[in-house]
Amino acid sequence: MYRSHNCGELNASNINTEVTLAGWVQKSRDKGFMNWVDLRDRYGITQLIFDESRSDKTVFELAKTLGREFVIQVKGTVIEREAKNKNIPTGEIEILVSELTILNAALTPPFTIEDETDGGEDIRMKYRYLDIRRNPVKNSLLFRHKVAMEVRKYLSDLDFCEVETPYLIKSTPEGARDFVVPSRMNEGQFYALPQSPQTFKQLLMVGGMDKYFQIVKCFRDEDLRADRQPEFTQIDCEMAFVEQEDILNVFEGLTRHLLKEIKGIEVDKFLRITYDYAMKTYGNDKPDIRFGMEFGELNEFAQHKDFPVFNTAELVVGIAVPGAGNYTRKEIDGLIDWVKRPQVGASGMVYAKCNDDGTFKSSVDKFYDQDDLGQWAKITGAKPGDMIFVLSGPANKTRAQLSALRMELATRLGLRKPEEFAPLWVVDFPLLELDEESGRYHAMHHPFTSPKPEDMALLETDPGKVRANAYDMVLNGNEIGGGSIRIHDKATQQLMFKYLGFTEEEAKAQFGFLMDAFQFGAPPHGGLAFGLDRLVAILGGQETIRDFIAFPKNNSGRDVMIDAPAKIDDSQLKELHIKLDAI
Repeated sequence: MYRSHNCGELNASNINTEVTLAGWVQKSRDKGFMNWVDLRDRYGITQLIFDESRSDKTVFELAKTLGREFVIQVKGTVIEREAKNKNIPTGEIEILVSELTILNAALTPPFTIEDETDGGEDIRMKYRYLDIRRNPVKNSLLFRHKVAMEVRKYLSDLDFCEVETPYLIKSTPEGARDFVVPSRMNEGQFYALPQSPQTFKQLLMVGGMDKYFQIVKCFRDEDLRADRQPEFTQIDCEMAFVEQEDILNVFEGLTRHLLKEIKGIEVDKFLRITYDYAMKTYGNDKPDIRFGMEFGELNEFAQHKDFPVFNTAELVVGIAVPGAGNYTRKEIDGLIDWVKRPQVGASGMVYAKCNDDGTFKSSVDKFYDQDDLGQWAKITGAKPGDMIFVLSGPANKTRAQLSALRMELATRLGLRKPEEFAPLWVVDFPLLELDEESGRYHAMHHPFTSPKPEDMALLETDPGKVRANAYDMVLNGNEIGGGSIRIHDKATQQLMFKYLGFTEEEAKAQFGFLMDAFQFGAPPHGGLAFGLDRLVAILGGQETIRDFIAFPKNNSGRDVMIDAPAKIDDSQLKELHIKLDAI
């Protein structure tokens, strides 16, 4: 037996108990005649004591050779600790060691295994197995486990059945790039790794499974950023004989359950807003509603004077920033430079200060009087002490720019509080979006999303105005889940493929199996998928997902620990029928 207890469970009630512990040496303090060692495992830290007068001489001398991260086993007696540590559960006791075994010596780690480490991100990713020993990473992985278990418990209690779907599937032209896998037994043919189990979960509904879920790996070969990985995990769900309201209720319930069980927070019924309202009011379809700064459209009160910048703009729009009336000119110029960055792309910014006495001072006083600026304040909801920032230009582009500014200001003002949660649903998305370069429509979600029944006629006359029977769940400015009611009959699915530019032959080649299945009695069905990585990170109070993944990739999609992706042997290439001169 390597251990009778773990390093986080012993306390004063165990005094005089003989115990066996095993773990890693966190640190040691050698006082000559006495040596203390902090022994660490996943559960906590227990202090060991080696005393020249009370310990065996061989054990005492061996303890002096211990280095950081040595793996050891000790046997000894639990005794009361003289200098108690109230910061840890085991702080009232220590172990007077009678036997010491070094199970494995260790090199000095390349960074300190402490909560606050001296290791940079690159070195910690290279030695990720050491990074996992640190409490912040370890606790993030335990937190992820807790969330996943609560998800399984909630859905299983509602009669959802977890079903595994294939990882080696067929490549499809919709969505992001696929990762492809050559088939050795089928020369010149390739599998694809799934971007989602979409068609398989629909086929499970055709198969009568009624309620399906899966915590599943998905893969997308796309450019990366802090909240994206080439492989990610979804909580994938589908239900038969449901309408949109049924699905919203189930997964609103799941989110409330997680917030209550994981964070101890009660949330009332979720706000629901349309896609059009979200874009007009917040400039994006995943608004953070923990704070205000809603958009105010100012065309009516900004395009009646001789200010050509506004007069020629499709949209003039502003936000009121609370308490920003005391910003210095240097701070304002810094924000103007910020919105001019290529990542945002604004050509400039107008501002108007709301003075405490009810007057206004703006950067365009030459063109606008106090009545005009008063209207700006009314429309944006500005109060004395606030600052109004105004952008103008093409409508969609300007809304996106002001949305970026809104989020940046909220971060600077401390309004994006990680322990505050504001979930909502965004509904009534456009079914299709036009690619201006190709002139083709693309599915905003995916080609299996059902149109709103009342908009079906518009598919022939004005497809851009057709609304999707689709919905996204948004939490703190992040899309954490999305789904739709699916098309469940062959005729409608063929019509959708037609408007997406598929020929009849292309549609049959890519998705014939699904349309064939619809002919054998497909029930009405719909579903939703949560991004588990992102959901866990937000619940954990973080913006990035990397620390909640055991072995993440870096921003180049590389695993620097195992050095992947990597070249393969020529013999393997030959087996896969891949010509060397093509590499």
